[in-house]
Amino acid sequence: MARLFFAIASLLGALSVAGGAFGAHALKGRLTETALNSFETGVRYQMYHAIALLVVAALIAQYPNAKNLVAVGWSFVAGVVLFSGSLYGLSLGNIKALGPVTPLGGVAFIMGWCLLAWTSRSIF
Repeated sequence: MARLFFAIASLLGALSVAGGAFGAHALKGRLTETALNSFETGVRYQMYHAIALLVVAALIAQYPNAKNLVAVGWSFVAGVVLFSGSLYGLSLGNIKALGPVTPLGGVAFIMGWCLLAWTSRSIF
């Protein structure tokens, strides 16, 4: 699982850098300021959680019996898909139906961080 999360994190990081460049160069002047800010928020949170997922992958490699770490990793992945993905859809496609999805991604992020804190009791 460590290898899978490491690969996913690496791809999410690369896509975040590409998305940031796309937003800064191709979207400026094409989106409203609000839409561009939403897009940039999605990119930023994607990068934060790509880095966090790298840490989770390293922890899984170090502590393979800490099963909660897998749930942490999947929570971060789900958060990126739901939170960042919905912000991309809202800002690029004006898909209003995605509005209620964004908070679900936020909840997935929060669950992952809380579970990581809980897991620290058993690995440190």
